[in-house]
Amino acid sequence: MVIDLARRMAASAEGLTLDDMSRDMEVGRRTAERMRDAVLMLFPQAEEVSDPPHKRWRIRGGLSAFEQAPTTEELVELTKAAQGLRATGEPARAAGLEGLERKLKSAMRSTTLNRLAPDLEALVRAETIAVQAGPRPSADEAVLAEIRQAVLAGQPLGFIYSRPGAEARRRSAAPCGVMFGRANYLVAADRESGRIQTFRLDRMSAVRAEDGVASPPADFDLQAFASQSFGIYQDEIEDVVLRISPEGAAEARAWRWHPTQTVEDQADGGVVVRFRASGMRELAWHLFTWGEQVQIVSPARLRAVMRGELEASMRGLERT
Repeated sequence: MVIDLARRMAASAEGLTLDDMSRDMEVGRRTAERMRDAVLMLFPQAEEVSDPPHKRWRIRGGLSAFEQAPTTEELVELTKAAQGLRATGEPARAAGLEGLERKLKSAMRSTTLNRLAPDLEALVRAETIAVQAGPRPSADEAVLAEIRQAVLAGQPLGFIYSRPGAEARRRSAAPCGVMFGRANYLVAADRESGRIQTFRLDRMSAVRAEDGVASPPADFDLQAFASQSFGIYQDEIEDVVLRISPEGAAEARAWRWHPTQTVEDQADGGVVVRFRASGMRELAWHLFTWGEQVQIVSPARLRAVMRGELEASMRGLERT
């Protein structure tokens, strides 16, 4: 744990406070103080930084290659993450992780790399990514580069947005970030209305960072925004209540429905799942997979969306 703390101190440009150490290492403050003292004894290059009303500690110049050598398990996870991205149609993001893997390996001592190589190869062969059925997300490298440039520079982002059944429009927005999932979305504040909107990356073209200044709202939190929805699509937030039959209860208890979820056991062996979310259409699509094991208690709009999707599916079947 002391070496882990030293790595965190070396990885922080501004340094860590005792509260940071306590939180990151999941220990009490007194234990954090003892661990800090042990790091200071082992690493004389560690320094105290004054940041009133706090004190911070950091290790400048990094740690030695021996202390920083990744483990077999860490390299395997990095390799699997890259393979998973490539398997799901994300070659640009996969290439970024593969480049990082090469840099890590090239910085390792040959003796260490030779020792890890057999185990690494065996684990990579023994573990794979199960690709789920569904749409393949698209994250064009050039599009991502333009979005990231605009985010870092606080510039507006211009692009042409095309949706099925609608005329393509030129848009200008203040980029807030990107959400990766079944489809990849730009989250941005429309410069005309100021409203936070989502735009599918595969429907964007002629993407360019524009001149000027356009920052997201000061109180905007991308993680909090993403957590509002069952999936990615954002609409009105609803109180969702689902009753799961006894046959599906075990799976429902193990399922992560939403960050706000609660799961209540019922006398008949079923469960009631409650959460607040938007994205009723994506939720309805997911509920198809539960069949008759799920009953929509509320909201009424979710029942209406589910009924509409069922009717559309039936019309499609009748045409075949």
